[in-house]
Amino acid sequence: MHLTAAEVRHVADLARLELTEDEIALYTEQLSAILDYAESLQQVDTSHVAPTPYVLPSYNVMREDEPRPCLSNEAALANAPASANGFFKVRAVFEE
Repeated sequence: MHLTAAEVRHVADLARLELTEDEIALYTEQLSAILDYAESLQQVDTSHVAPTPYVLPSYNVMREDEPRPCLSNEAALANAPASANGFFKVRAVFEE
């Protein structure tokens, strides 16, 4: 599929890109080559390939969630700029 310079200008306008005439000529050639390659991929017989959402096998990379010792309330608040009644004290973010 061969793109025209006008089509490349249109795509550039949609992407809010300012291209020079040299860039338009270059991208016309490059984008046409990409579309030709994508078109050739459409002709590959994939009827023997089962549909799959993932190419590689997936597995859980997270560790098991196990309770472990944590900071005491006092240690957690030790470097807080402000605290009150055992909680972090922050400025209100909602206006009334």
